[in-house]
Amino acid sequence: MFDIPIQALMGQMLIGLINGSFYALLSLGLAVIFGLLNIINFAHGAFYMMGAFGAYLLLNKTGLSYWWALLVSPIVIGATGIVVERTMLARLYKLDHLYGLLLTFGLALILQGLFRNEFGSTGLPYAIPEQLQGGQNLGFMFLPNYRGWVIVASLVVCLTTWFVIEHTRLGGYLRAATENPQLVQAFGINVPRMITLTFGFGVGLAALAGVMAAPIYQVSPLMGADLIIVVFAVVVIGGMGSIMGSIVTGFGLGLVEGLTKVFYPEASTTVIFIIMTLVLLTRPAGLFGSQR
Repeated sequence: MFDIPIQALMGQMLIGLINGSFYALLSLGLAVIFGLLNIINFAHGAFYMMGAFGAYLLLNKTGLSYWWALLVSPIVIGATGIVVERTMLARLYKLDHLYGLLLTFGLALILQGLFRNEFGSTGLPYAIPEQLQGGQNLGFMFLPNYRGWVIVASLVVCLTTWFVIEHTRLGGYLRAATENPQLVQAFGINVPRMITLTFGFGVGLAALAGVMAAPIYQVSPLMGADLIIVVFAVVVIGGMGSIMGSIVTGFGLGLVEGLTKVFYPEASTTVIFIIMTLVLLTRPAGLFGSQR
């Protein structure tokens, strides 16, 4: 029925996995923040953009390579997230969740505006690191080394985060703090500090995704705005606050999007939102969310 070359099919699946890697990393950060703080962080796309700009500035202003940027940029942007949480979001925890969403939405617009005024709207190039240039001929397709690295690195980060949260004592404290923070604090755990560091970690994940995206997509002030709506759809489909749901849904929807471009290109930009609508109609808590 569909006469499609295997090279084209596998190529689109590769693109889908790459997009899914970023969907998974970004939705994971959103899920971590929402799961503990119950805040829908609309500035997540802006922090992703700042991570990419961090790598760009580190290379062009200080000469630090991509590998240093993978470490430095998420730490710096994560620290920025900690400042935002302490100075802004901490004041809104006792108010309706809508206030946190509005605050982070406004913050995202401010950050995008500042970077657009400074760097313009035109994308800035960021070279693939020398160690990951070239690719591998798999016979049925050519796999660029950097693309393969992005997929593997994203999967490792996502699964490590899931393991820490679900199967370690620290993760147990985090999950307990979402249910009964007073009880956890009674055991000598500094819950406000834990919340602050968790928010910083979620922001750091967004910045890490931005660094990894810089050599693939051009570094642009609007790169986060173009992606964050899709990522929110991924989080809703997987289940708000579900760590494994974010990972599985991120990679899975990336593949679905890639295959849709092969079989029905006209629907490739809307297929994720169609799936989100169907999921909300049949399972409002998401595929992996808990029904309450």
